[in-house]
Amino acid sequence: MTAAPTTVPGTAPGTPAASTARRRRRRRQTWTAYAFVSPAVVLFAIFIVGPFVYAIGLSLYAWDLLTPARFVGLENFSRLFDDPMLAKSLITTFLFALASVVTHIVGGLLLAIGVNRAMNRALSYFVRTAVFFPFLISWAAVSLLWKYVLDPTFGLMTYYLGVIGIDAPSWFSDPTWSLPAIIGIDFWHTIGFTFVILLAGLQTVPNTLVEAARTDGANSLRVFWHVTVPTMSPTLFFATVITFIGAFQIFEPMQIITNGGPDDSTTSIVMYLYENAFQSFQVGYASAIALVVFVVIMTVTVVQFWLSKRWVHEQ
Repeated sequence: MTAAPTTVPGTAPGTPAASTARRRRRRRQTWTAYAFVSPAVVLFAIFIVGPFVYAIGLSLYAWDLLTPARFVGLENFSRLFDDPMLAKSLITTFLFALASVVTHIVGGLLLAIGVNRAMNRALSYFVRTAVFFPFLISWAAVSLLWKYVLDPTFGLMTYYLGVIGIDAPSWFSDPTWSLPAIIGIDFWHTIGFTFVILLAGLQTVPNTLVEAARTDGANSLRVFWHVTVPTMSPTLFFATVITFIGAFQIFEPMQIITNGGPDDSTTSIVMYLYENAFQSFQVGYASAIALVVFVVIMTVTVVQFWLSKRWVHEQ
C-alpha cells in the first residue's frame, strides 16, 4: 500500500502549478531552517571565528598596544623555537593536564560507582549535591580559599597537621609541592563535573547485561571490566576529551595562588601567554603562543578520536 502523493490545494498533481508550489514550500522550509540556525552561526562567527582570524593576523606583527603595529612576518613563530620558557610552560601544562585527566576519570568513576550502588536515594542526592557544589564556585574564590587553607603559617591544614605531629610543607613556595598542590585544588574544584557525567553514563548500563554476566559466573571485577567499562566507553571518552581541554587551559589558580612560582614551576602555557600579552606587551608573540595552544589541543583531540576507534564501543 503506497502513500498518496501530497498535493497543494487548488492544484492538480503533476501539473506545472503543483511543481512550482512544491518548490516554493521547500524554499520556505529551507529559509526557515536557516533563520533558526543563523543566531548560532552569527555568534560563532563573532566570538570564535573572528577572534581566531584576528589572532592569526596579530601573530604576524610586533605590537605593544601603545605604538602602531609593525609587520614582522613569521618572526614571532621562529622565536618560539628559541624560547626555553615556552618549552617549560608546555611541559608543566602537559603534566598538569595528564594528572588532571587521570585523577578525574579514576576519582569520578569511583564516586559514580559508590553513589550508584551503595547508597539509598536520599544519601545519593546529598552526595551528588555536595560533590558538584564546588564546581559552581568561581576559580577566584576557590583560589583564595585554598591559599588560606594551605598557608604554611596560619592555614587550617597546617594547624590540623600540627595537631597530629606532622610538619606541613611549604605548599606554594616549594617547587616540589607547588604543582601537586594546584592539581589537588583543581581536583576538589572540578571533580563534580566529571562525576556527574560518569554517573549519567554509568546509569545507562543495562541491568540485563550485568545480570547475564553474573549468571555466567563473572565476579564483580570481571563485570566491571567486560560489561560496565565497554558499555559506558563513549561517556569515558567524552569525559577524557573535555577534561584534557579544560586542564590544558588552566590559568586562574596559578595566577592567583603562586603567580607562576616558585621558579616558574607552576607557570602554565596560558599564563605565559598572559604575561607576554599584558605584562610584557608583546601582543604579536602572545598571539603566536595562542596558536600553539590551539594546535596542541587540536592535535591531542584528533589523536584521542583516532585512538577511540580501538576502545570506544558504540551501542
